[in-house]
Amino acid sequence: MKNLWIWSCLIFFGFACNRESAKKIILPIESEFVNVKIEQASGFVGPCEPSICINPINPKNIVAGSVLDNVYQSMDGGKNWTIDKLTSSYGVYGDPVIRADYNGTFYYSHLSNPKNMAWRDESFLDRIVIQKSTDAGKTWSDGSFTRPDSPKDQDKQWMAIDPKDNTLYMTWTEFDLYNSKSPNDKSRILFTRSDDQGESWTEPKSISQFEGDCLDGDQTTEGAVPSVSNNGDLYVAWCYDEKLYFDRSTDKGESWLGEDIVIADQPGGWTFDIPGLSRCNGMTVSEVDLSDGPFAGTIYVNWSDQRNGENDTDIWISKSTDQGNTWSTPKRVNDDKPGKHQFLNWMDVDPITGYIYIVFYDRRNDLSNKNETEVYLAVSTDGGENFRNLKISESPFIPDPNVFFGDYNDISAYDGQVRPIWTRLDKFKLSVWTALIDIKSEK
Repeated sequence: MKNLWIWSCLIFFGFACNRESAKKIILPIESEFVNVKIEQASGFVGPCEPSICINPINPKNIVAGSVLDNVYQSMDGGKNWTIDKLTSSYGVYGDPVIRADYNGTFYYSHLSNPKNMAWRDESFLDRIVIQKSTDAGKTWSDGSFTRPDSPKDQDKQWMAIDPKDNTLYMTWTEFDLYNSKSPNDKSRILFTRSDDQGESWTEPKSISQFEGDCLDGDQTTEGAVPSVSNNGDLYVAWCYDEKLYFDRSTDKGESWLGEDIVIADQPGGWTFDIPGLSRCNGMTVSEVDLSDGPFAGTIYVNWSDQRNGENDTDIWISKSTDQGNTWSTPKRVNDDKPGKHQFLNWMDVDPITGYIYIVFYDRRNDLSNKNETEVYLAVSTDGGENFRNLKISESPFIPDPNVFFGDYNDISAYDGQVRPIWTRLDKFKLSVWTALIDIKSEK
């Protein structure tokens, strides 16, 4: 590991902006990022599908998690971590999502297994469970949950928190019966809200105009990620049938648009093949600029697809400056030459600076086609008009399709402190990593 930061000279961003909105930032030189291994596999499952969040009250306090039931805590900005197991009487079965409210309370949502009979009982995946920690991630409640609805399956949830009053919002996919080939079984996007810091949740309601199938592919409605503006407007984006859809609520989810808005086409759909992985997806991530900067209130949606061919997966972003009514033409985030794979992206927008950070796997340097995979960070300070790509992993790795690698990574940013989290594979052992990244800007 590198022990010293090597800083580059001042770099101007904001090429498409005027001089007043452009900001100077200092970026470390590519590849000079300290990588920290949080955990390495000791069993047969995971760690993978990591999630991470910085505490806005104390940014040195970071909490992360991974499949199936891992929880990690750091009190020094991510240099050192404690490792623990999350337990709940409702079961802990993966799809970890960790977010912190604006009072510093952490929430860890995950899938359920209340009878400890995975795939053998109708109660399996019948609800989403949300546990919370009021002591910086050291201890966790037994959890609350969304309405149980056996034999329907609840999957792929994500959370957002209202900056005005800490209301919790969550969206996910409901399957009438997961992996069913019956045309009578459908999937849909559900929504719920908690007004009491995760103690209870409103009756779930369907917000997607179209229902999909239950085969966990592009004909399935999936990948719903909510985001909330400073004025409390609630936004959700998801994928279905080679398109990206958007919905909006201005009354805390009580009512939604009568017709979902199409953000962009997703040629080839949200499921695609990447050599070395058993499966891969390009699902949407949505975020809102909560800063007081020049792009405040802008909604960003990030995804990946293979519109340029099966051997050329790319990362994309589109934005809206009118509450989601209209969207910009998709912009390619990765800045390499065509013909390589970039995949499994995740995005965060720094609520203080408004800078956009997107983490993804990248094979631009895989010249021998051995599936050598690195981790890159794309940074934009001009509202998503331009991105600089930086390699943040210290060394490449080669995944294996026989080892389940997970469906997503995550990233958290707060006032220039950026902490991505990702999975890698070495000698058939999975591990979870972060990088210590600090983006300095002129005040």
